[in-house]
Amino acid sequence: MSCSNLSTWVFSKPSSEHLSSITYKSETNPFRHLHFTSSPGKPSQSQTLPWIKCGIRELRQRIDTVKNTQKVTEAMKLVAAAKVRRAQEAVINSRPFAEALVDFLYSINEQLQLEDVDVPLTSVRPVRKVALVVITGNRGLCGGFNNSILKKAENRIAELNEIGLDYSVLSVGKKGNSYFRRRPHVQVDRFIEAGGFPTAKEAQTIADDVFSLFVSEEVDKVELIYTKFVSFIKSDPVIHTLLPLSAKGEIRDMNGNCIDTSEDEVFRLTTREGKLIVERDSMRTNRGVLSPNLQFEQDPVQILDAMMPLYLNSQILRALQESLASELAARMVAMSSATDNAVELKKSLSIAYNRARQAKITGEILEIVAGAEALE
Repeated sequence: MSCSNLSTWVFSKPSSEHLSSITYKSETNPFRHLHFTSSPGKPSQSQTLPWIKCGIRELRQRIDTVKNTQKVTEAMKLVAAAKVRRAQEAVINSRPFAEALVDFLYSINEQLQLEDVDVPLTSVRPVRKVALVVITGNRGLCGGFNNSILKKAENRIAELNEIGLDYSVLSVGKKGNSYFRRRPHVQVDRFIEAGGFPTAKEAQTIADDVFSLFVSEEVDKVELIYTKFVSFIKSDPVIHTLLPLSAKGEIRDMNGNCIDTSEDEVFRLTTREGKLIVERDSMRTNRGVLSPNLQFEQDPVQILDAMMPLYLNSQILRALQESLASELAARMVAMSSATDNAVELKKSLSIAYNRARQAKITGEILEIVAGAEALE
């Protein structure tokens, strides 16, 4: 109702036969007579806002609840943003070492191909059983992060079943552990609880289990299933063949495709006008090439035996760091969306609350005017 119509309706003298019907309608459904005028070409607020049918007291309680939820989600967003910077630096700093180590081991392995030697961790044998190391997060409220990696693991298990290969799962992370415990048909060899921030000690624990499974020939191939950190808004679930050592010396997926990035996008968190923003830089990774005429003073077999445990530890630690950075980035994006939704919901509830209060005040004015007319 426009302001002119409202003043005309309130201060005019209603007839006695319409007085009771007006009072009854205003009490039963005060929203029925409230319409907002809009300029031509623009939709009215009653068309753009969702219909909220609730009392004034309930609306006030819902507004307070949404405000509290907004504070929680905004705080979680800031905490995740503070942690993801540290996790991102760990990922960026660990990638050059891990890639250089794989290149170095490949160079030694190439020389061993010309000699009659046997290195257990580099021997390729017919695959009968595959070990899947599934790395998930420890907490929720991070969008579809955990669901995407668990779906990737389920698809890989289905592929192994289709081609007739056996498998065993090493679950790392609380979310993955709870998921596989509810599915007894999945063959899980061990459940591993991960800590807050990945350490070399945690990676060594997983590496020892992987080493014992592969050397004892209980499994013929070991694959890491984790989430590769790409940026704050993107992360890709990947499958990385851990053992045996890749033939080309690069981190490969199950289809033989390289999953390394030659150019890393570095995102720096800053503030502008009191708001959190992200600046993007680029850092190119330069790969070094070892000379083919390189000679070793020690036996290459001894060097390879000494470096393989370091290789396992570094690759597993890198996967844990990538997964943590992806989880924190996903949580930051999810909490940012939740905060925006809380702001929109609070706005809609405030408009509905003002409508209900205006309708109540209008009804009281009508009753006062009707009482004055009755006394006259």
